[in-house]
Amino acid sequence: MNNMFKAFLIKYAEIGVKGKNRYIFEDALVSQINNALKGVDGKFTVQKTTGRIYVQAESEYDYDEAITALKRVFGVSGICPLLQVEDTGFEDLCKTVIEYMDKMYPDKNTTFKVFSRRARKNYPRSSQEINMDMGEAILNAFPEIRVDVHNPKISLNIEVREKINIYSEIIPGPGGMPIGTAGKAMLLLSGGIDSPVAGYMIAKRGVQLEATYFHAPPYTSERAKQKVVDLAKLVAKYSGPIKLNIVNFTDIQLYIYDKCPHDELTIIMRRYMMRIAEHFAKESGCLGLITGESIGQVASQTMQSLAATNEVCTIPVYRPVIAFDKQDIVDIACKIDTYETSILPFEDCCTIFVAKHPVTKPNLKVINASERKLEEKIDELLKKAIESVEIIIAE
Repeated sequence: MNNMFKAFLIKYAEIGVKGKNRYIFEDALVSQINNALKGVDGKFTVQKTTGRIYVQAESEYDYDEAITALKRVFGVSGICPLLQVEDTGFEDLCKTVIEYMDKMYPDKNTTFKVFSRRARKNYPRSSQEINMDMGEAILNAFPEIRVDVHNPKISLNIEVREKINIYSEIIPGPGGMPIGTAGKAMLLLSGGIDSPVAGYMIAKRGVQLEATYFHAPPYTSERAKQKVVDLAKLVAKYSGPIKLNIVNFTDIQLYIYDKCPHDELTIIMRRYMMRIAEHFAKESGCLGLITGESIGQVASQTMQSLAATNEVCTIPVYRPVIAFDKQDIVDIACKIDTYETSILPFEDCCTIFVAKHPVTKPNLKVINASERKLEEKIDELLKKAIESVEIIIAE
């Protein structure tokens, strides 16, 4: 059955309500579809016509691979496997549609409705006439099939354009906006469940991602680092390539551990992570930081703790899962295929240096006073961590 489709109609939702800038979003969507299909076995062209985007298969291709790739393109609301035929008269069209229905729906004990659209006004039948005449032809061909105008199981779409488009299946896309239409942001990526989901959610709004990961050898293993690289690659299937900055955080952590009260360790380490991530963000032209924080999930994510980490940032911090329950986040992680990697038992640097009784309501004056104890060496350690950054492109 799948071999009969040589084209797909790509539907988009939100882009359609854009005004004079709409073409920018459409062009970005075409570009992202082309990028997604590069990994599919086969040759494709992507065409934009008035209010329509088509993917044409120019060779034999893997149908399931193509659908999987298109389902990861933000901005796509629906993928319609499309039969496109030349206009050689209504009788020929009826024959084609009947063959299509026969192949697509072997069980004819079902209901249908014809939805036609006549974009080419010189076509000899009106939309209403196409609906009635095609419906009659289908009923004559398959006696057991029934028309249901209110709630049909099959919505048969016939669009009369330069060619005639026939489709009845709309495979849901991810929605959102095309990557690159909303600037760039820096994701603080750990090995946990939350941060990859946060990155995915912000990317879905058209934001290009870069990421920073804090590595603490020998307290965190190479396998922990590889886990984060793997997570970045999984998110990159949706967001496009991610530049991942891997920062060696060990000396900074040990210095904080040595000089600061242990119940404040997590907050102070988090503040230095934000400072470093912001440094790379500004260097790359990012317009904000992204974290996977959710209110009250752990001690460093109470309202007071979030306020304390925010204080060191001069660019916005986006927290898309801020009001989600853990199960809500897990559900998305499973959907985007990051969950199994996130739960692998390799510790990240936050887990290793966690205090037994961390402060849950940090006082900013107290935190700032504690950080003054670091003044002697912290700038030099930050400079060293920034200069020794390892960069990996995850794609």
